[in-house]
Amino acid sequence: MTSSRLLSLALCAALATSAHAADDATSAQPPLTEQTQRSGGQLPAEQQRVDFEQAELHFSVDPSQQSLDAEAILTFGAREATDALLLDLDPHFAISKLSVDGKTLPPGQWSNPDGRLRITLPKPLAKGGKAVVDIRYGGKPHVAKKAPWDGGFVWSHTDDGQPWIATAVEGEGCDLFWPCIDHPQGKPALVDTYVTVPKSLAAPGNGVLVDIKERGDTHTYHWRAKHPTTYAISINVGPFDVLKGDYHSRYGNTIPMQMWYLRGHEAQAKQLFAEFPRMLDFFEQEIGPYPFGDEKMGVVETPHLGMEHQTINAYGNGYPRSEYGFDWLLQHEFSHEWFGNQMTNADWDDMWLHEGFGTYMQPLYGQYLYGDMPYFSMLQNERSMVKNAFPVVAGRSQYEEDVYDAKRGPGNDIYYKGSLMLHTLRQMIGDQAFFESIRRLVYGRPDPKPGNFTPHYATTHDYIEIVNQVSGRNLNWFFDVYLREAALPKLETRQEGNTLTLHWQVPHDKPFPMPLEVQVGDKLLTVPMIGGNASLTAPAGTLVIIDPRSKVLRDLPHFADYQQWKKEQADKKAKGAK
Repeated sequence: MTSSRLLSLALCAALATSAHAADDATSAQPPLTEQTQRSGGQLPAEQQRVDFEQAELHFSVDPSQQSLDAEAILTFGAREATDALLLDLDPHFAISKLSVDGKTLPPGQWSNPDGRLRITLPKPLAKGGKAVVDIRYGGKPHVAKKAPWDGGFVWSHTDDGQPWIATAVEGEGCDLFWPCIDHPQGKPALVDTYVTVPKSLAAPGNGVLVDIKERGDTHTYHWRAKHPTTYAISINVGPFDVLKGDYHSRYGNTIPMQMWYLRGHEAQAKQLFAEFPRMLDFFEQEIGPYPFGDEKMGVVETPHLGMEHQTINAYGNGYPRSEYGFDWLLQHEFSHEWFGNQMTNADWDDMWLHEGFGTYMQPLYGQYLYGDMPYFSMLQNERSMVKNAFPVVAGRSQYEEDVYDAKRGPGNDIYYKGSLMLHTLRQMIGDQAFFESIRRLVYGRPDPKPGNFTPHYATTHDYIEIVNQVSGRNLNWFFDVYLREAALPKLETRQEGNTLTLHWQVPHDKPFPMPLEVQVGDKLLTVPMIGGNASLTAPAGTLVIIDPRSKVLRDLPHFADYQQWKKEQADKKAKGAK
């Protein structure tokens, strides 16, 4: 996400930035209701009955009051007959007017006590019918304490005191600032966003810039985006300048590129902007066409670390230089245009499809640029982060917090364990099948070209079926162990004379016929591990290296020892600080 929710060496800087951005308003604001704080879960029947066809969102941002005056005109088509619409909106906003198909409804026909806005339709909507809801509302939107790790508005300012504002709402959801269906499957087909700000400021947004209209001392930016992920719709306001360019794709289309940066950061922004074309080339070569080539590849500088806002990715990494030769945050957030915005998880329980693939793109990009050294270096860093406390996939509908909160769910394992599992899968089925499986997952077809695909939803089951198909093998056992068990498979070894015995110890004794490479002396042997067991000749005293090319993700005690030591060091430091 995250938002990137990646925890990394950038964490301290990100927290410091977020803390600077949040002011006393966070302590004074009312707490979010349980409904608003949650995102996802079972999609209510009322929301299943409709298609979200269009959202026309008008926002007037007042930086001095940290307030929002807004209007949302929402169009729904009925999949089934219904007499009510059910939306999500933070109840701390005051709704001044609500109408359906032009008819103003009294408060008795709608209610929003806890953040689930129920609207009783003036007359039932038949299957195939349409309803247009117009909601005018406003107030002080929830302020994030440390975006993007918690959601809300970030009201900050530049060094010379000018407003610098952003939204980041992946965790708590779109209902923090607009009435929506706060669920992964709540994506509108089309969103028009109008953001009115003082003329001294700009408001870069999702999709294509339709126009900018001036009125007095303000101007309104009108952006249009197709099929945006709900949490990937954003508001950005600041004293921005913009770099523009075109990327001529290997698929024959031309992709606009934009980098919106704070005035005074031109040199750093140009350096980052120079990375855009090779990132596009990498993804288009390895995965497929940039999904939003008829809109733009966009980035905006933000007062928080980052977030995968569709076609206008938030970037607040501070323009660092890296030993890997690229900006990991920019690359990670950009990966979500494929893994998150083009292919969207059907439920939060499938979120590893966003974060695991998105994280694997960093070592894969390092390999694309400079070979195996950065690839394995980044995988080693990821391996030290894996916790194995909860399964990556629970097998039931989840709320966002059930997944990202490491006290109740997999947390960062959806990033790192997901990435490392994909590395192992790639080694096992080969590059051709592996990358074809990704294309089919992302585009829903093996032959994507600009114009022959649209954004869609996918599940863990969908990807497993794809892998089985392209590999010609039943690999359910692979995903069953890596995704649905908390603990990693453990390899037991025993040397008796000249015989080395190997055995996979797997939670619940599940099947795990994962083959292994073993180096014995100067020979590399491939061991089938049929039934999870094998024995081979390895004369006593001979050099033996198991899995010398680091192909297989497995339990390795030294990582647990290292993590425990790191925790003890952190605890000592915390006690010393007190």
